[in-house]
Order: sequence, then structure tokens, then C-alpha cells
Amino acid sequence: MSRIGRMPITIPQGVTVDVQKSTVRVKGPKGELSRSFDPDMQISLEDGTLIVQRPTDRRRHRALHGLTRSLLNNMVVGVSEGFVRRLEIQGVGYRAGLQGKDLVLNVGYSHPVVVEPPDGISFQVEKNYREISVSGVDKEMVGEMAARIRRVRPPEPYKGKGIRYEGEYVRRKAGKAGAVQY
Repeated sequence: MSRIGRMPITIPQGVTVDVQKSTVRVKGPKGELSRSFDPDMQISLEDGTLIVQRPTDRRRHRALHGLTRSLLNNMVVGVSEGFVRRLEIQGVGYRAGLQGKDLVLNVGYSHPVVVEPPDGISFQVEKNYREISVSGVDKEMVGEMAARIRRVRPPEPYKGKGIRYEGEYVRRKAGKAGAVQY
């Protein structure tokens, strides 16, 4: 049995879950999420907990068991607490700002880079325009948006300049040693 798939998901106060065959709708104080799962997985709501069961021990069902449970748990946590991904900007003159809902990045290009948030995602800029917070209810979308922002100017290994995740370690390289004199 899958250790992750076996664990029940407790539903917090203020969150409602609607299970219809293979489609699950989760509604909470932060928002609403809906997702369709594999019809083989049996999702049941009992006494304020969600339980995921698999029909057989086939490899495909074992793989889907833990995945389904994790996705359901992320939906419940997202609508009750939300998810946040933080990014740091390092480099002289590099900064971020907000223009309405859009994120404006000045990261060494000849022009500012404007990043528009999709529905359900919001940006926040903190600490001298050097820290960006990406927040929303869908964990997958928050992570994807943070990765897109990081892709604008990934950290480089020589000076460490660029956009990185909070706490990310960037391995540094030595520059060139200079011309050898004879």
C-alpha cells in the first residue's frame, strides 16, 4: 500500500468538498478549485475526511494512488491557507516593482520586463524592491509563475546576479585567471 495514498485528508473548518464520480470541487475562504481525477481511483468523503482508494495493486493504480491523494491535499490546503513562493533579486541596479497587478522587472536588459499574472495569482514586492512573493490557491500555478519569473534572468555562476528562489544556493565559479606571461 502507498504510504502517502493511505493517509486520510482532514477537511478544515470553512472548507466544503463536493465529490461527483471522478470530479472534485473544493471551496474555501481563499477561493475555489475543481479537478478531474482518473475514474479508477475511488474518492470518498466520510466524517469530514477525504479517503482515496485504489481498485487493484497494478503498477498504474499504485502510481495514481499517491498522486491523487497529494493533488487533493494541495487543493484543500490551497483554498484554506493558500500557497506562496518567494524570489530574491541580486545584482546592482536590479529591482522589481508593481504596475497595477503586473510585475515590472528591471534586471539588466535595455527595457523593463512586464509579467502579467494569470487569474488566481497575485504578486507582492517587498524589502527595497528586491523580494517578490507569488501567491495563489493553486500550488501548480504558483510554482509555474515563479519559474517563469526566474527564467527572465536566472542567476549566473560568476557574480551570482539574477533572480533566484528564496534560499536557493548558486554554485559560484572562478573567473578567468588572466593572460599567462612568458
